[in-house]
Amino acid sequence: MEPLFSPPVYIQRHQYVVDYVMINKPKKVVDLGCNDCSLLKKLKFHREIELLCGVDLNCATMKKKMHALDPIPADYLQPGASPLSIELYHGSVTRRDARLRGFDLVTSMELIEHLYPEDVELFTEVLFGFMAPGTAIVSTPNVEFNALFPRKAGFRDPDHKFEWTRTEFQSWALKACSQHGYKAEFTGVGRALPHLHLQVGFCTQMAVFQRLATGGAVPAACGDTGEEFSYTLLYSVSYPSLSDNNILRGCLVSEVLFWAHKLRDRRRRLESEDQGSPESHPEDGADGQLGPRDEESGFEEEEELHGGEDIEMSSREQLSDRRGQIRDLSGSLTRLRRFIADDPLIRLSQDGFAVVLDEGQEVWEEEEAGGMEAGGLHTGDYEEEENWDGL
Repeated sequence: MEPLFSPPVYIQRHQYVVDYVMINKPKKVVDLGCNDCSLLKKLKFHREIELLCGVDLNCATMKKKMHALDPIPADYLQPGASPLSIELYHGSVTRRDARLRGFDLVTSMELIEHLYPEDVELFTEVLFGFMAPGTAIVSTPNVEFNALFPRKAGFRDPDHKFEWTRTEFQSWALKACSQHGYKAEFTGVGRALPHLHLQVGFCTQMAVFQRLATGGAVPAACGDTGEEFSYTLLYSVSYPSLSDNNILRGCLVSEVLFWAHKLRDRRRRLESEDQGSPESHPEDGADGQLGPRDEESGFEEEEELHGGEDIEMSSREQLSDRRGQIRDLSGSLTRLRRFIADDPLIRLSQDGFAVVLDEGQEVWEEEEAGGMEAGGLHTGDYEEEENWDGL
């Protein structure tokens, strides 16, 4: 009976890489032998990565699957803080291409066993000697585990040129380390039953290579030979990010308008409640600017409607979160005003102290722009405009 894995071993391999990315947060990642781009599709959601590349000889498969790497609508609604570019290359991992030198992480999942033995040395030299990544994760089938697949004769895949034992794999890895200045740790995925694991090891054996500080500098590119740029670019896409001023402006305008309409609706609700009441709020100025009591009344009403301190705290936390988002996006009051002042969706009052909605009602910046002081768009008297700590 063949062993069953839950989840399947290929998913466990991908998850191992995803876990590494989540912990170590590499900015530049390339998957050698990316095939159908399934690993890349998982890594693209980790926006600490700024450049994500894939390389494979199977051009047809990449062309068929590459558009699954396109941005989705949510990427435009919630752009990342840093840029993300994805590139796919058609080429052999035994050839050099200077565009892939010096990456933080290189992965090679179930690739090396598809190479002819004489090409393994070329691959080793390209990966560790030329590309010289900070980290490389290499996986390959463990032939010792094949004894648990009684119906399989020969290699696991007809395209495999060899399958290594654990000793053979570790011998190759340690030799590469000594030649190129790396250290390696060995692990795997697809564990056998406890009484068999020591005997046969993991279904997939893996090595994690870390470049040593004494490993030497990354080799310089030699573009005049032509060999160092041997790959063909098949696909390239850039994701929306807040590093693009147009996208940043859109996010800021959206947040400011959100708070403008929220404050307008709250004001209308309070005015409706006050109709017929002989009492007035001395904190409310004649210009309609909301004061501290208005904000407190809004929270008190939410507490009465929904019943309890938890709702009040939740409302305040949401207010604080949105306030912090505008602060983090804009960086300073001057920069915020510069971004929104010329936008066709935003109309400011003549003195720049308020957002004017379509019905002509001024909504003050104290709340709708995320908790900034009244007149926060006015920049004339701000000596420490970059300091948001007190907001």
